[in-house]
Amino acid sequence: MSLELTAAGAGHSKERVGPDFSLQLMQQAQHKAWQALQAIQRALKPGISEADAVLLGKEILMAHGAQRLWHPVIIRFGMNTTKTYDEPSDRSISLAEDDIVFIDIGPVFEGHEADVGATFVLGQDEEKQRCADAAALIFQQVRERWLDLGLTGEALYQYAEQLCSVLGYQLNLAIKGHRLSDFPHKLYQGGSLGDFSGQPRPGVWVLEIQLKHPSLPFGAFYEDVLLATDVEPALS
Repeated sequence: MSLELTAAGAGHSKERVGPDFSLQLMQQAQHKAWQALQAIQRALKPGISEADAVLLGKEILMAHGAQRLWHPVIIRFGMNTTKTYDEPSDRSISLAEDDIVFIDIGPVFEGHEADVGATFVLGQDEEKQRCADAAALIFQQVRERWLDLGLTGEALYQYAEQLCSVLGYQLNLAIKGHRLSDFPHKLYQGGSLGDFSGQPRPGVWVLEIQLKHPSLPFGAFYEDVLLATDVEPALS
């Protein structure tokens, strides 16, 4: 599979980027975002509200050198983890001792948009941990399929749905990935990765996996930019 970057004005129109786009800077932005997400994870303690967690997340991102945020910090606890990015949380929920939480951040570093998300579990709830692990596992297996076979965006999400079903979870197909680039990607209106009929090129598409437990009131989320090299640091 060829993983050459589509330059501005060339290739598929849904993969256009700006003249300042750099794949190296995109990789660096993702790495910095993962480091910031890890710092946010460590800072969250039982009893904190989602609103306070979001404020804390913004402070940590700024401390890590983010120039701005291209999308709001999203942090969900408990049953709020089943909600999509544009659904309001139940504000009465605070972080419990045995809880599940996902973090979704979209900072900009050196003019390049990052987007990372992951789910963590506090305590020893095995069902919650399996759910969190499933989201990360499905992401990794879909990414490997992209690297190995060069499937279309549509085919990648069909594969994700199959994997999710095998593991016993429900994949939220209202969340099917999106464009990214040097800021702002919204100039190019690339649409959803899951609706993209071409072979996704590296550094311009985000693969999002959001799933729900089939019988319990929680879910999990994992996302990263599709890149040929793995930039995620080891998460504690």
